[in-house]
Amino acid sequence: MSQTSIELEVKPLSLVRGASVEASNKGHSVIRTPPKIWIDLDNSPHVPFFIPIIDELRKHGYTVVLTARDSYQVCELLKFHGISCTVIGRHWGKNRALKIFGTCYRALRLLPMMIRERPQLAVSHGSRAQQLSSVLLGIPTLLITDYEFVAKLGFLKPDWLLVPHFITKTSSGDAKKQVIKYPGLKEDVYVPRFAPNSSLRSQLGLSAEEIVVTVRPPATEAHYHNVEAEVLFKAALERMVIREDVRVVLLPRNERQAKTIREEWAQQIASKKIVIPEHVVDGLSLIWFSDLVISGGGTMNREAAALGVPVYSVFRGRIGEVDQYLKSAGRLTLIESVDDVTNKIELNRRTLGSREVESDSDALKTIVNVIVAISKKQPVVV
Repeated sequence: MSQTSIELEVKPLSLVRGASVEASNKGHSVIRTPPKIWIDLDNSPHVPFFIPIIDELRKHGYTVVLTARDSYQVCELLKFHGISCTVIGRHWGKNRALKIFGTCYRALRLLPMMIRERPQLAVSHGSRAQQLSSVLLGIPTLLITDYEFVAKLGFLKPDWLLVPHFITKTSSGDAKKQVIKYPGLKEDVYVPRFAPNSSLRSQLGLSAEEIVVTVRPPATEAHYHNVEAEVLFKAALERMVIREDVRVVLLPRNERQAKTIREEWAQQIASKKIVIPEHVVDGLSLIWFSDLVISGGGTMNREAAALGVPVYSVFRGRIGEVDQYLKSAGRLTLIESVDDVTNKIELNRRTLGSREVESDSDALKTIVNVIVAISKKQPVVV
């Protein structure tokens, strides 16, 4: 598979390139190359997460070397947000052996570009290929994660590990140099900047009188997938479609999953009881205008919780500390059985409140400050 470069008209997130010219003490011009940070977008949630981080790094004078993997809806989201990026590699499905091969193969394909770019620091939210490439090239790594049970490459450890402060099950041995914690959730990095797109409901043909339920299927190709989640997902959909006043907006994770769902729920899709958007939509706006969310994954659950929208998780893998916190705070309901689908999911219209847009958050400020400190070889103080 050849290397793909997505080149678009970039919006406010234009990547900084070039060099500044300063006068030396001897009167000669000295070219100072801006420091480079390599960010790798390995999965769909990484796109909105890193947008404000890249924007802030640009304001600090950094060049951002941006790469991505063609997995789930990463490329569609890059186009939706107007981001220029080099796409290298793809998703290799759920077979474990192919996953390992695909990671190693992508890591090798990233090497030539990083040899040319020579970044000072590699940052990702769980890119194993980036970690492997960085080790081979001696590039320091900062790994950000918000799920402590994610599969790890046992022989690889990041130099720095950055996690939400809700995660307590970390030790100094999880990173070569330091484990750092940031306030809030991953979603607190970008949700505060969100402004609703009021035209979305009409774009999807949704009536103001309907109960709108946004549904995200389980990640069936993920290493942490439990087949129980598929049973709960199906039970939830069956309950939704028999209600005359309910409309389901369903967001498949990839084309393979979309094809299966279209075949299994063909009648409900034909009658518009289930709506599958033809193109990538503004996920946060969809959640905002929904009356409730049902999801088999972590990010959409947490986005709904951050926006104050009732959310029900049919995820049946190991529950991480972030979701345990949201459950204890009453911001997330775990659906653990088919009976829970009937007894716990409340199908009610919700009152749409006002939305105040914020430019910054403590989570964003902390993450950017950590990246800047590490790149400048300064002590990390949080």
